[in-house]
Amino acid sequence: MYRPDPAAYTPAINFPPEESNMTRLLLCFTLLLSVAATAQPEGAPNQDPEQNFVRDANWAHNDGNWNGNTSWVTTDGKGQVYVLTRAKPYVRIYTTGGDFVKSWSGAEEIGSAHSITIDAQGNAWISDSARHVIRKYDGDGNLLMTLGTPDEPGDNDTTDHFNQPNHVFIHADGGIYVSDGYVNSRIVHFAPDGTFKRIIGGKGGPRDGEFQAVHGVAVADDGRIITNDSENFRMNVFDRDGRFIEAWPYVSRGGIEIVNDRIYVSDVNEGEVNILNMDGELIDTAYAPRAHGLGVDTDGTIYTSGASRMTVWKLTPK
Repeated sequence: MYRPDPAAYTPAINFPPEESNMTRLLLCFTLLLSVAATAQPEGAPNQDPEQNFVRDANWAHNDGNWNGNTSWVTTDGKGQVYVLTRAKPYVRIYTTGGDFVKSWSGAEEIGSAHSITIDAQGNAWISDSARHVIRKYDGDGNLLMTLGTPDEPGDNDTTDHFNQPNHVFIHADGGIYVSDGYVNSRIVHFAPDGTFKRIIGGKGGPRDGEFQAVHGVAVADDGRIITNDSENFRMNVFDRDGRFIEAWPYVSRGGIEIVNDRIYVSDVNEGEVNILNMDGELIDTAYAPRAHGLGVDTDGTIYTSGASRMTVWKLTPK
């Protein structure tokens, strides 16, 4: 069953001029019910199950108020955790112990702050799904690069436009992999300087190599390109040349990280983070409500953000 992420964007309703006020109210009420049905209620499964992780809902204790939905969270592997919110300041940085370091927004207005990735040089890559761009900032929030054209969507064949991109992965060689998946159905690969290289996928559907809402991408050390195919409730795996290899049966409307030869993939609807070996076999599952954004530290500590909630969870292995 299709389960959209209501935190991704707010649908527009265009009423014909002849519609009555009562009809408008009924349509709005129906929409609210449909959106509410996709979110995890407090009493849903996976809210507080037994697991092999200690879950801390009070991490980042010096902040007090997120003041905006926490869309994403990631780590830099050097003792800092970055939280991306949908209200200024968009980027908030903490120690792994939860102490505030600093925050910034950059000069650009973000339409929908969806995900944040930190590269080896400490630069922050932010996907703005509403404005159809990926932006690269330095550690102080100065803009270094923009991929895509603000407010101009593209289709599956365009090489310089996206349509609601939602995630970016930076390879060790500097290669840029963009998950262009809320409307389009592809991964777009760029050189470190932003030069277009290739499209992986590019067709919507349930068949091998097709996507329905690709929601994340990571590249393994052997070159395999591993992707979240969220509305097909699976993960798609391609070889280094972009040829489809296989699909893994894990829900994946969230983030994806590869740390210490383990693959972590979160799902906002199930409220879980599945931990896989490099062959796609399940090792363990961690649980946190509305597990959308995903960061994993080098010691196996997991951070998830609550998307439509103002929450960040820290899950420490027992």
